[in-house]
Amino acid sequence: MKVKRVIICLVAATISFFAAAEGLKTARPEDCGMDAALLTRIDSVINNEIDQKNIPGAVISVVRGDKIVYLKAYGNKSVIPSVEPMTTETMFDLASVSKCIGTTLSFMQLIERGNVRLTDNVSRYIPGFKPWVDPSSGEAVDITIRDLMTHSSGLSPYIDVNEYVKEFGENTPDSAEAFIATRVKRNFRPGTQFMYSCLNFITLQRILERVTGRKLYEYASENVFGVLGLQHTCYFPSDMVVSAKGAQARRLKELKALCAPTEVQADGNPLRANVHDPLARRVMMGNSGNAGVFSNAEDLSVICAAIMNHGSWNGHRILSPLTVDLMTTIPPQNSPEVGRALGWDKKSSHSGPRGDIFDAETTIEHTGYTGTSIVIDMKTKTAVVLLAHRVHPKDEGGVGRMRALISNIVAASILTPDSEIP
Repeated sequence: MKVKRVIICLVAATISFFAAAEGLKTARPEDCGMDAALLTRIDSVINNEIDQKNIPGAVISVVRGDKIVYLKAYGNKSVIPSVEPMTTETMFDLASVSKCIGTTLSFMQLIERGNVRLTDNVSRYIPGFKPWVDPSSGEAVDITIRDLMTHSSGLSPYIDVNEYVKEFGENTPDSAEAFIATRVKRNFRPGTQFMYSCLNFITLQRILERVTGRKLYEYASENVFGVLGLQHTCYFPSDMVVSAKGAQARRLKELKALCAPTEVQADGNPLRANVHDPLARRVMMGNSGNAGVFSNAEDLSVICAAIMNHGSWNGHRILSPLTVDLMTTIPPQNSPEVGRALGWDKKSSHSGPRGDIFDAETTIEHTGYTGTSIVIDMKTKTAVVLLAHRVHPKDEGGVGRMRALISNIVAASILTPDSEIP
């Protein structure tokens, strides 16, 4: 079936999109086999976090099958420089949720299209990419694509951005690639342990860009966000933002106005439509594999519905069913201690947002440093999109317990299996 393409402007770049799709329809929880009264307990959990000043506001979306059964905004979108009330249309800096929404979904397409293999060595694409070397025997073990996607490569979690910038300068993605390839520590034999690392996903980004000849934000915008008709999901790459003119500049202004601000900077103003993560912002220019996607609850609900429907939604497919199965499965080649699926968490030490009730065998999740998270239970076809900006106005709040409490409420509200969803 051919889908008519239309050309729209997104973030200062003219990108070919599929015809814009409508968002998910809403439904009453009870019509989708869920306890409506129990779901309302989410309100007190979020409002308590606002009262405790852990967050200024939040948006929640609960998805069952292909319908949104609970969508609500709380508190304020901004408190500095002025107070603005939160709305369900607010776009958030997803931080590391970008890893699964932007980088992973894009990279899985490369796998199913025959561009790369999970077993490929990273050095195949980035010449000179150093292996792990056994300090006892001197054995060299190459890092693979699978190691990067499951955070089992052994690469150190992050780099000291200030020190890096002193040596290489800002806006230097090529130097960052070389730095990761040759100077970042390899901490253990690949595939044997879990160490969450933003550098894994910047490396995946650079491989994708070599293979496709496109920047990550361009590829994801056209092949993932555009296919699903998402109008409020994008990157804000600095090199394109500064060149925006005419209709592109107007569209950019509209999107930026929808964004919730994050941390207040030295000049007294918060970041807004400018990625909070220092490595993504100062080194990778907003086009980064580890962070940089901005989105709202309704768009993310569409992505969740597509994943729960084996890769497609409303006639628009981003992945094949077997690819989704692969993505949501812990690779058997890794040690059990790793606990990660491809681009998503399942059983690692970071899987707290799942809560206590959702099944660890069938649930994937991911969090973002700014306060965002997604939990998807493939068995019950239920997803929880929680968007908060705990780093506004200061990087002080905590949302870990709130995420788990909300997941427990949502999981407990499920009264019928997915086969009985209307």
